[in-house]
Amino acid sequence: MAEKSLDFLKEKLDQKNFQKLESLENPDLFDFIAEAIQLCNPSSVFVRTDSEEDVAYIRKKAKELGEEKALAIKGHTVHFDGYNDQARDKKNTKYLLSKDSLEKSRLNSLGKQQGTDEIKEILKDIMQGKEMFICFFCLGPNDSMFSLPSVQITDSSYVAHSEDILYRPGYDQFRKIKKKSEFFKFIHSAGELENGVSKNVDKRRVYINLDDQIVYSTNTQYAGNTVGLKKLALRLAINKATSQDWLAEHMFVMSVSDKEGNKSYFCGAYPSMCGKTSTAMIEGETIIGDDIAYLKKKDSKVFGTNVERGAFGIIKGVNREDDPIIYKTLSKEGEVIFSNILVSEDNTPFWEGKSKEHPPAGLNFSGRWFPGKTDTEGEEIPASHKNARFTIRIRDLENVDENLNNPNGVEIKGLIYGGRDSDTSVPIEQAFNWQHGIITKAASLESETTAATLGQEGVRVFNPMSNMDFLSVPLGRYIQANLDFQKNLEEVPLIFSVNYFLRDKEGKFLNGMKDKQVWLKWAKLRADKKVEAIKTPTGFIPQYQDLKILFKDYLGKDYSQEDYNTQFTLRVVENLEKIERIINIYQDRENIPPILFEELEKQKERLLDCQKNHRDYPKPSDF
Repeated sequence: MAEKSLDFLKEKLDQKNFQKLESLENPDLFDFIAEAIQLCNPSSVFVRTDSEEDVAYIRKKAKELGEEKALAIKGHTVHFDGYNDQARDKKNTKYLLSKDSLEKSRLNSLGKQQGTDEIKEILKDIMQGKEMFICFFCLGPNDSMFSLPSVQITDSSYVAHSEDILYRPGYDQFRKIKKKSEFFKFIHSAGELENGVSKNVDKRRVYINLDDQIVYSTNTQYAGNTVGLKKLALRLAINKATSQDWLAEHMFVMSVSDKEGNKSYFCGAYPSMCGKTSTAMIEGETIIGDDIAYLKKKDSKVFGTNVERGAFGIIKGVNREDDPIIYKTLSKEGEVIFSNILVSEDNTPFWEGKSKEHPPAGLNFSGRWFPGKTDTEGEEIPASHKNARFTIRIRDLENVDENLNNPNGVEIKGLIYGGRDSDTSVPIEQAFNWQHGIITKAASLESETTAATLGQEGVRVFNPMSNMDFLSVPLGRYIQANLDFQKNLEEVPLIFSVNYFLRDKEGKFLNGMKDKQVWLKWAKLRADKKVEAIKTPTGFIPQYQDLKILFKDYLGKDYSQEDYNTQFTLRVVENLEKIERIINIYQDRENIPPILFEELEKQKERLLDCQKNHRDYPKPSDF
C-alpha cells in the first residue's frame, strides 16, 4: 500500500514538495496523505517543513488569499470567521465509535462506519481549485518524553499560520520517528467560501476517530473547530493517556516564587470565567502555559509541560491596567493574529474592554460595522465578538519562564482546581491527600454561570477537572486514571481548591482581584513544608498569622482577623448540599469507582459531626 501511495504522491506533487515527503520515510504517513489528497482533490499541494522559507510562504498566502489582513503594527494581522461560525460546535463534534463502544458510551457519538462515510462524502473534492497545506508539528517539547508528532492537512492558510505560532515545529520530529505510526492526524477544509468565509455551515462537522487517531473538520474556520492540535488533539491525548498511565489535562503550568526567588511549579484547572488566565499571568510569577498540560512520571516524581508554545486567548477585557503583560505584547511589533475584533478606519484593532474610547465605525466579523447595526434576527451586533481572540507566542511575553521548552518539563509540586462559587468553598484549601483531592476537589468541581454567558446567573455547572467538554473516555474511567496516577510516586503533588468568587450574605465579593497571589504564595509554602495548617472537615486551611504576613509582604495590605474569619468560616450547610448534588450526579453514571462515593460519604460524616459540635458556620478557631 505504501509503495502505491508513494507513486501516487510522486504523480500529484511537484518534485520539490514530493522530496520533502519522501525523505520522511514513513509508510503510514504516505498512506494517510495520499488518501487525503485523493479524497479532497486539491489543485496543488504545499508541504511545510521547519524551514523559515516554508513558514514565510504560509504567512504570505494567508494575506494573499484574504484569510488575514495586515494591521497598522508590523507583524499584526486580523482574521474574521463567518458570522455563524464563532465558537466550538459542540453539537456536531462527535466521536466515531464501534458498535459495542457506541452502546456503552455517553459521548456525543456516531457509529464509526456511518460517520466515516458521511464525512468522506462531505470531503469529496472539497479542495478542488484550492491549495492543500501539509504541516508537521509537535505537541510538547521536541525530543522529549512528552513529544507527540502530529500532521495537519488543511486548505486554510490561517489555520496553518495559527498552528505555526501555537505549536513547535514537527517536520524534523517526523524525520526521526521514520516508520513509526504513532502520530496524530488532522484533516480540515473550510469548504466552499462566500465573501471569504465558510458558506455551508449547515454541513459543519468535527468527527473524531479515536482508534485511528484522526480528526476530520469541515465547513468551518473558527480555530476551536479547525486548529487540530488544540482541543481536538486534547481529546485524542486523553484517550491515549488514560491507557498509558499519564494525564492530559486542561491546565495551566506556572511557577510561584518565594522572596529568595526559589520557584515551585503548579498546574491549574479552572472552567471558563473562573480566573485561569489571570492566575497564570499573575504579576511577579512566570508562565509556561495557560491551557493544556501533559503530566508524566519520572524518577518517582511528576513532571509537566505545556503542550503548546503559544496562546489562543479570549481578548475581551484585556487592557493596559488589568493585563499589562498581555497588553504590551499585543501593542508592539511581532507576530500576532487577532480574530473577530473590530478594525477601525486607521487599521488598528479594537475590542471590548480595551479602552473607554470606542471607534465610530470599522470592519468586523459582520462586515462594515457601525453602532446600532443589527443582524437578520434584529439583534444588535457588537463591535467586537465576545469570543474574539488573540494568537501569540508565549516567548513574546516578558514573564515567560525559562523552562518553556525544557524537554524534561518541570517538576509539579501542586495541582489547583478553581471554580466560580458564591457561597460554599473557602478561598484556598488543601486536600488531605491525593485521593481526597481528586475526588472532593477535582471530580467535584462545579462553576456558576454568569449573566453574560447564559443569561441566568448562579446556575451551577458540573465540570470535573474542568475537562468535561473534552473527555474521550467514560467519566468513571477518567476519574480512575487520575486516582491511579499517584501509584509508584515518592513525591505526590499536593492538591488545592481555590475560589475567587466567595460572597457575603449581601452579595459582596470577599476576595480582592489581587488576593489570588497570596493564595498561591501559601500553596508554595505548603509545598515547601514551611508552614502549618488548620485541619477542617473538608481540608487544610491557612493560619491567620501566615496570611497576615503574606498580604503585607506581597500586596502591602493589612489583613484583618475579621476578614480572615469571614473568608475561612466553614459553610457546613452549603458543603453538605454540594455533596448531595455531586453524589446524585454520579449515581446517574455508570462504572464510577466506588471509592468516590466512599470518600464523599466520609466528608459528609465529618461535616455532620462538625455541625453537631460547632453548628452551621464554625470559624477557623473552632478547629
